[in-house]
Formats: sequence, structure tokens, C-alpha cells
Amino acid sequence: MSTGTRTARAQDAQERSDRLEVAASVLALLADRTRLALMERLGRGEADVTTLTEACGAARPSVSQHLAKLRLAGLVTTRKDGRRVVYALRHGHLRRLVDEAMNVADHQIGSLPPHD
Repeated sequence: MSTGTRTARAQDAQERSDRLEVAASVLALLADRTRLALMERLGRGEADVTTLTEACGAARPSVSQHLAKLRLAGLVTTRKDGRRVVYALRHGHLRRLVDEAMNVADHQIGSLPPHD
């Protein structure tokens, strides 16, 4: 095996490791019920803190802390609308990830058969 082939394989292995690490950190963030509820609501469109607090049923300070974590992780974006801060999902992959997690829950709760 040539040095170039070993280097390419090592780079591939490192890229896979990096991807797995980032994916695990995203899933860990979504493993919290409040953050998952926030992400599910944001999957339907952007919203401010008041709307998100009502949607997830948590206390406003808790919602703000969870949103800060999601923002720092790069999962949500913010924009100012007058005095309000409006949150949105960073990209559609996150919406689809949350949707699929909710679909799995529907299958487990409803005893629905598995499918592709």
C-alpha cells in the first residue's frame, strides 16, 4: 500500500470520526424534551420566545436557556424584529430529523408496523 493510499484512508477515517462526533452532539442536544419541543415548533416556522414558551409549556427562563444552547450549537438562527428576537431552524435537515424522531414515537406509541 502506498503512502498516498494510507494518507487518504486516514483522512477518510478522520472525516468519518468527525461526522460521527458532530452527529452525536446534535442528537444529544435534541435528547432533551424541551429542546425537542422547541425544534419541533420551529420546524413549522420561525417564532419568538413568547410563542415558543407557549408551544413547549416550559417556563420562559428555561426556554431562553434552551434556545441559547441551540443557538450556540448552530442549530437555530436569530433575527431582530423590532424589540423581538425571532428564532428559526438553521436548515431543513433539522426539521426532517425532528419529524423522523416524532414519526418513530408515533410508531412506538401506536404500535404501528415498521416500514421504509
